[in-house]
Formats: sequence, structure tokens, C-alpha cells
Amino acid sequence: MCSLLPLLPLLLAWTRVAGAVDPTMPFMEYLDQDRLVCLKWGFDNLQGNITFQLVVNSTGWVGFGLSPNGGMKGSDIVIGGLGPDGSYFTDRHATGKSTPLVDEQQNYVLLSMSENDGQTIMTFQRTIKACDDKDFHITTGPIKLIYAYGTTDKIEYHMSRRGTKEVNLLNYMPRTVPTSSNYLSAQMDKFTVPAVPTYYHCKVLQFPKLNTKHHIYQIEPVIENKDVVHHILLYRCPHFVTQTYEYKCYVGDVGDTCFHVLASWGIGGAVFEFPENVGIPVGGDNNNPFYRLEIHYNNPESKAGITDSSGLRLHYTAQLRQHDASILNAGVLVRSPLTYNIPPKTSQFRTYGICNTSQFSQHVNPVPDLHVFAVLLHTHLAGRKVRVGHFRDGKQIGFLGLDENYDFEFQQTVSLGSIKTIKPGDEIIVECTYSTADRDGITQMELATTDEMCLAFLFYYPANKITYCASRPNTALLPTININNIASDEYETLLKALPQVEIALDNDFQESVFPNGTMREMMKTPTVACQNNNASSRLCTSWIVNHAGILLLFLWFALM
Repeated sequence: MCSLLPLLPLLLAWTRVAGAVDPTMPFMEYLDQDRLVCLKWGFDNLQGNITFQLVVNSTGWVGFGLSPNGGMKGSDIVIGGLGPDGSYFTDRHATGKSTPLVDEQQNYVLLSMSENDGQTIMTFQRTIKACDDKDFHITTGPIKLIYAYGTTDKIEYHMSRRGTKEVNLLNYMPRTVPTSSNYLSAQMDKFTVPAVPTYYHCKVLQFPKLNTKHHIYQIEPVIENKDVVHHILLYRCPHFVTQTYEYKCYVGDVGDTCFHVLASWGIGGAVFEFPENVGIPVGGDNNNPFYRLEIHYNNPESKAGITDSSGLRLHYTAQLRQHDASILNAGVLVRSPLTYNIPPKTSQFRTYGICNTSQFSQHVNPVPDLHVFAVLLHTHLAGRKVRVGHFRDGKQIGFLGLDENYDFEFQQTVSLGSIKTIKPGDEIIVECTYSTADRDGITQMELATTDEMCLAFLFYYPANKITYCASRPNTALLPTININNIASDEYETLLKALPQVEIALDNDFQESVFPNGTMREMMKTPTVACQNNNASSRLCTSWIVNHAGILLLFLWFALM
């Protein structure tokens, strides 16, 4: 939610327009220091549309643009407002310090234009992909945004009412630090990494007692040996775990029951900061202060003598946010007696894991809607694509996560372009595509880096006790097959047709099993073709301006 304390006496109405969280436009930035120009935006997927809403504390004309360098030349600009004759809005481009030219293709669509409580609210949309060479191509990197506005609908020189701000639209990370903050440290202490290719080390630790509930708002990785630290997970422990210790993971110790993911990090990831309205709860009377830190060390050369103190810093605050957040781990069961092998010498092989949320009623009653706002996708070296399908009533309604160009070296938690709501009974299917063209033997779905995984960590609110929901095909029902004597696509189809054994776990390590899950067909990744919206959309309106306004517009942009 926007913070308006400096301007509260003047802008009491602002929060009604710009402060509320809109699931379709969850991101928000003030473009000026005085918080008079607020931009909200959201998108459905990286191949789709992006929607903007510009809220300006003025009832005059407003201008917004995407700039290659923060200036006018080469900028992609829209100008609009609500005048005596109705709304005006055009898609333009700037060739230099001169009047921006109207694009032949009007690829921005005006969705609404209104004035309310002394503000102009302009909502508009375009495709993320540039539709012509006059449009700015929006990428996953930071973009310089420019704005200007007037006090009347007579478009003239803006004086000081203009500015520039760099924002990453498609991978937005808020940077809001509460006034009272601290951090909890979960790190190894000079641990000697074994001279073996793969090793999982676990440390059950006790956090300092926090008497009241606090919110974790930022997860900061502390990576001492980037060449061997593969991933880090921090789990909450159930109430019966009451002693600290450290040892090899997954050997049957009590710490293996700590399975509720509190924080996650993958190789190549950076700091992750939660949206302003959510935080991971920690502390309070009913909180067990014991947690398990898990680090996967990938040491393919079996180097000896490496000591490591890597881990996570969890920045927290007593200033509670609106929602408690949590992480749901979904995908293919990591460790199971059911084999799930990937054949060698294939350029494309897909595996699938399913989570049917109807199981949640055995752990939580009633089952709440889950609002997903971020995701971390995870495979190992053979992974090439990861898609997280969202199904309702047996039909796919979209994707909760999507990476068509998965990079093992860059596993970053990313904020979704819009908040996705999982309703009780919905199904989540995680699909991973692998290439084993350079491998001579089978690849197992197991723990080692040379094995494979297929996981999606879904960040959602409000928090509940469900922490894990995954499956494997019941390969015990598979006829005896020589994996080297069957086509990879035929083998993939056989596995996909088998009943899925689904398992859900809660934070008390209580398990529910559903042995007859059905794998559904995933839709193709959506793509959006560019089109001339000016000719096809009834929402586009002509730009109404008089000759004097054109001259003044020239002067306005020349001085920008």
C-alpha cells in the first residue's frame, strides 16, 4: 500500500485510488519524490499484454513514456487526459527534441480515463512484445520511465512537472525498508565440505525468542563459496523438534521432519523482498523457534579442504503487514521408492508432478484461497524448461510459473505479473523438460546434481499449514521395459498415463496420500501476435487538440 504520510493533509483520497492492491496490477511505484505521480502495472505472462495505470495529482493532460536513456529521443510515449470534449489518448514516438510523432499503428489501448478527487487516472494496455519499430521493446531488464503533466487540458510546457525513474517492469522488486528492522541469521559455521561430488548438510538451529509475531520481509543469501553451494532451504520444525544438531541430511534423523519451507535460494539467485502487504510470520507464543538449514553442496571435482559459512539472513520487522505469507513446495516427489527415470540421448523429455488441492481439507478446514505472488522454479543440469499449469474443474486456466529458457546458473525467485488465485479443489501440475543428449546412462529423479528434480516453490498468502504437495507416477504398475529399447516420447507417454501417487504434508509432518491422481494435458505456451489496435478496438479514441496546443506541445517536449 502506498505510504502517504508526508502528503496526508492534501491527499486523503489517494489511497482509495492508488493504495489498494489490485490482483491484476500488483506492482506500484511513485515516479516522483513528492509522490504525486503513481504508476501501477501488471501482466499475465511474458508473451502477453502489460496493463498500466497512471494516477497523477492533477486534472490536466498526462504523459508517460519508455525511454532508452531517460531522455526524449527514441522514447515510446502516450499522452492523454479528460477534457471538455471527452477523453483524448495517442500512441507516439519521439525522434529528438521535437514534437513526438503519432505512430501509424496505435498499439496502446486506452482502457479507461477518469478524473476523481483532483486526480487523473489513465489505464491503458499494450503487448509486451514491441508491435512495430516505433514501440519500445519491454524486456526483463530495468527500463527508464519518463512522465510529464500539466495543470489544464491545454497541452503546454510542463515546467518542473516531469521526471525520469528506472524500474524493472517484468521482474519488479520492491525496496521498502521498515523503520524498525533486524535480521535472523541461519548460516553454517566453517563447515568442512566433504570431498564428494554431492553432499546435503543439515543444521537444526534455534532462533532467538521473539515474544510477539514479526514479519520477515526480505531474504538475503550469504554465499561464501559460489562454486559449490547449489541451493539453500530453511525449514520450520514441528513442535516435537527441540534440540539443535547438525549432520548429513536425509538419514532418518528427527530433523528430517522439518519440512515446511520458510525461505529458499537457488544458484544465481539474489536478494528477494516481499511485496509491501505480505510477510513471512515468525515469533510469537505458538511459534517453535527451531529450524533446519539445508545446503546442497555440489563439488563435482571432489575438492578437499573447502570450509563454508554460507546461509541466509532473514530481515524482519515488528511492523506487521496485511497478510501472512508462506511457501508451497509442489512438483515431482524428490525421494520415493517409485522410480522415475529419464532416458539418455534425448533432446526433449518431459516429467510431471501433480498437486490436487482437494487433499488439503484433510489438514486444513476450511481450505482458504491461495493467492500466489511469486515463484522459484528448480531443476538440475539437464533442465531446459519449467511450466506450472493451473487447472480448475479439469481444465487449464493458465500458468502459475513459466520459464521457456531455464538456466541452471540463474535460479531467481521472481514476482508474478499478476496475483494468481488457487481455489480449493484446483490442481497444480509442474512440467519439466530435460535434454540428456550428452548422457549415456539414465538420469534418476533424485538428490544429486547429476540426478534431476522438478519443483516449483510457490509464494502465497494467507499462510496455512500445508507445506508440500507433490507426486510420482506409480511405476510399480509399469510393465518391464528396457528404457534403451523404447522411443523417449513413447516412454514419456507411458509414464504420463500411469496413476499419480500424490502426497501432501503439513507443518506437523502429517501426511495424506492420494494414490490415483490423473495427469492432464498442458496447453501450449501462449503467444500474442501484434495487431493494429487503432483499427480493431472500440476503446481507442482520437486525440483532440487545437493548433495552439500542437505548438505548445512542441515547446513542451523540446525543453524536456
